[in-house]
Amino acid sequence: MKDIFAFKLDLNSGGINIGNIPITTEQITHGIFKVLKILSIAVIMYLAIKIGSTIIHKFMDKQRKSDLKFTLDEKRSKTLEAVLKSVLRYSVYFFGIVGIIGQIFGDIGLTFAGIGGVAIGFGAQSLVKDIINGFFILFEDQYAVGDYITVDGKEGIVESIELRVTRLRDFNGDYHIIPNGLITKVTNHSRGNARVLVEVDIAYEEDVDKAIDVLSNVCSKFISENENMVEGPKVAGISALKDSGITIRIVGKAKPMTHWECEMNLRKEIKKALSLANIEIPYPKRVIMKERE
Repeated sequence: MKDIFAFKLDLNSGGINIGNIPITTEQITHGIFKVLKILSIAVIMYLAIKIGSTIIHKFMDKQRKSDLKFTLDEKRSKTLEAVLKSVLRYSVYFFGIVGIIGQIFGDIGLTFAGIGGVAIGFGAQSLVKDIINGFFILFEDQYAVGDYITVDGKEGIVESIELRVTRLRDFNGDYHIIPNGLITKVTNHSRGNARVLVEVDIAYEEDVDKAIDVLSNVCSKFISENENMVEGPKVAGISALKDSGITIRIVGKAKPMTHWECEMNLRKEIKKALSLANIEIPYPKRVIMKERE
């Protein structure tokens, strides 16, 4: 067993012997060249992806700032940029891996790689489905980078659309990677104006007409001061009679992805106005009755 792992220098041939296996200088040189070629391919792959991604980013950034008529909007431009980078990455990986296999196994390796590619093609139906569905998503413009969507029970902002997957980031910070082939139903919350809905409770002891007048004044002022509102807000009326108070509903429409901010700012202004008008918002009360002795 010791002889198998013994290294001996053969001065006659200029090579070495590993156990009983002779390795000539030509084989050593050939092996070193193969390793260098493989390393070179890996470096070229890295540089191609790095440089190509930079070129794509600069081109799309320049296109976004262009004044030409066919200029894409920011969302579509970012979507196309992500797809082009994805195509670049997959292409470099494919040719790079084929080149490395060719260096390791020679022409036989390339033959096996071709046969393996055909076998993978038959077995990778889900991969083909992901890519085809990804093309349909882009072609039909179902959603773009930056859109807020719900798909397969997951919702969030689209961070990237690639040939095979769509990447979402929800509001908790969780990162969802969904294969495009599994996407059958999509709800896009970023297309069209979003509803603004605020409900205000007032105590039964308060004058309802006075409260509605105060809220209407707040809505009129809010329209002029908030450029994100495209319709309303306006007082719709009384929406509920609860145990502790009366609910007044305010509705309107805002630009996509701005309705949350509009609702929060509107609630703030409503609270200020109700306080100034001395209109009480219902809150839990406890009355303690003490018997006389």
